Amino acid sequence: MLIVKSILVVLHIIGFGVVFGSALAQLPAVKKGAAKISAGMLHGSWLLLATGLLLVGSLYMLGTSPNNMKIGVKLIVLIAIIVLILVNRKKDRVSGGVLGAIAGMSALNVCLAVLWH
Repeated sequence: MLIVKSILVVLHIIGFGVVFGSALAQLPAVKKGAAKISAGMLHGSWLLLATGLLLVGSLYMLGTSPNNMKIGVKLIVLIAIIVLILVNRKKDRVSGGVLGAIAGMSALNVCLAVLWH
Protein backbone atom coordinates (compact mmCIF):
# COMPACT_ATOMS: atom_id res chain seq x y z
CA MET A 1 0.00 0.00 0.00
CA LEU A 2 2.95 2.30 0.65
CA ILE A 3 4.00 2.01 -2.99
CA VAL A 4 0.52 2.98 -4.20
CA LYS A 5 0.42 5.94 -1.82
CA SER A 6 3.87 7.07 -2.96
CA ILE A 7 2.84 6.85 -6.62
CA LEU A 8 -0.29 8.89 -5.87
CA VAL A 9 1.76 11.55 -4.07
CA VAL A 10 4.17 11.78 -7.02
CA LEU A 11 1.27 12.12 -9.48
CA HIS A 12 -0.31 14.75 -7.22
CA ILE A 13 2.92 16.77 -7.23
CA ILE A 14 3.16 16.40 -11.02
CA GLY A 15 -0.40 17.73 -11.32
CA PHE A 16 0.54 20.78 -9.28
CA GLY A 17 3.63 21.33 -11.40
CA VAL A 18 1.63 21.17 -14.60
CA VAL A 19 -1.01 23.66 -13.42
CA PHE A 20 1.44 26.08 -11.79
CA GLY A 21 4.05 25.81 -14.53
CA SER A 22 1.53 26.21 -17.34
CA ALA A 23 0.09 29.33 -15.73
CA LEU A 24 3.53 30.87 -15.26
CA ALA A 25 4.57 29.91 -18.80
CA GLN A 26 1.63 31.89 -20.22
CA LEU A 27 2.44 35.09 -18.31
CA PRO A 28 4.87 36.48 -20.94
CA ALA A 29 2.15 36.09 -23.57
CA VAL A 30 -0.12 38.47 -21.62
CA LYS A 31 1.80 41.50 -22.95
CA LYS A 32 1.26 40.29 -26.50
CA GLY A 33 -2.43 39.62 -25.87
CA ALA A 34 -1.96 35.94 -26.73
CA ALA A 35 -2.19 34.30 -23.31
CA LYS A 36 -4.63 31.42 -23.07
CA ILE A 37 -5.55 28.48 -20.89
CA SER A 38 -3.56 25.47 -22.05
CA ALA A 39 -4.86 21.93 -22.10
CA GLY A 40 -2.17 21.08 -19.56
CA MET A 41 -3.79 23.30 -16.96
CA LEU A 42 -7.09 21.49 -17.38
CA HIS A 43 -5.55 18.02 -17.31
CA GLY A 44 -3.28 18.90 -14.39
CA SER A 45 -6.20 20.18 -12.34
CA TRP A 46 -8.19 16.99 -12.99
CA LEU A 47 -5.09 14.98 -12.01
CA LEU A 48 -4.91 16.95 -8.76
CA LEU A 49 -8.56 16.20 -8.03
CA ALA A 50 -8.34 12.49 -8.84
CA THR A 51 -5.13 11.83 -6.94
CA GLY A 52 -6.25 13.96 -4.00
CA LEU A 53 -9.48 11.99 -3.68
CA LEU A 54 -7.59 8.71 -3.95
CA LEU A 55 -5.09 9.80 -1.31
CA VAL A 56 -7.86 10.76 1.13
CA GLY A 57 -9.72 7.55 0.34
CA SER A 58 -6.60 5.50 1.01
CA LEU A 59 -6.27 7.11 4.45
CA TYR A 60 -9.81 6.09 5.32
CA MET A 61 -9.17 2.63 3.89
CA LEU A 62 -6.16 2.20 6.18
CA GLY A 63 -8.23 3.13 9.20
CA THR A 64 -6.75 6.56 9.84
CA SER A 65 -8.62 9.82 9.68
CA PRO A 66 -7.26 12.84 7.80
CA ASN A 67 -7.83 16.42 8.88
CA ASN A 68 -11.22 16.89 7.24
CA MET A 69 -11.16 20.67 7.63
CA LYS A 70 -7.84 20.89 5.80
CA ILE A 71 -9.03 18.55 3.05
CA GLY A 72 -12.26 20.54 2.69
CA VAL A 73 -10.44 23.87 2.34
CA LYS A 74 -8.00 22.38 -0.18
CA LEU A 75 -10.93 20.93 -2.14
CA ILE A 76 -12.70 24.31 -2.24
CA VAL A 77 -9.53 25.99 -3.55
CA LEU A 78 -9.09 23.24 -6.15
CA ILE A 79 -12.71 23.54 -7.28
CA ALA A 80 -12.18 27.30 -7.68
CA ILE A 81 -9.11 26.58 -9.84
CA ILE A 82 -11.04 24.10 -11.99
CA VAL A 83 -13.97 26.49 -12.43
CA LEU A 84 -11.63 29.33 -13.40
CA ILE A 85 -9.93 27.08 -15.95
CA LEU A 86 -13.22 25.77 -17.37
CA VAL A 87 -14.76 29.25 -17.68
CA ASN A 88 -11.73 30.67 -19.50
CA ARG A 89 -10.47 27.73 -21.56
CA LYS A 90 -12.44 28.55 -24.72
CA LYS A 91 -11.42 32.22 -24.78
CA ASP A 92 -8.84 33.36 -27.30
CA ARG A 93 -7.16 35.59 -24.72
CA VAL A 94 -7.12 35.60 -20.95
CA SER A 95 -5.85 38.32 -18.67
CA GLY A 96 -2.83 38.17 -16.44
CA GLY A 97 -5.20 38.29 -13.49
CA VAL A 98 -6.76 34.97 -14.45
CA LEU A 99 -3.37 33.33 -14.87
CA GLY A 100 -2.14 34.91 -11.64
CA ALA A 101 -5.21 33.66 -9.80
CA ILE A 102 -4.66 30.11 -11.08
CA ALA A 103 -0.99 30.18 -10.12
CA GLY A 104 -1.71 31.83 -6.77
CA MET A 105 -4.44 29.39 -5.80
CA SER A 106 -2.19 26.49 -6.81
CA ALA A 107 0.55 27.86 -4.57
CA LEU A 108 -2.02 28.38 -1.80
CA ASN A 109 -2.99 24.71 -2.02
CA VAL A 110 0.64 23.68 -1.59
CA CYS A 111 1.00 26.01 1.38
CA LEU A 112 -2.13 24.53 2.95
CA ALA A 113 -0.81 21.01 2.41
CA VAL A 114 2.61 21.70 3.90
CA LEU A 115 1.94 24.23 6.64
CA TRP A 116 -1.44 23.13 8.05
CA HIS A 117 -0.94 20.33 10.59
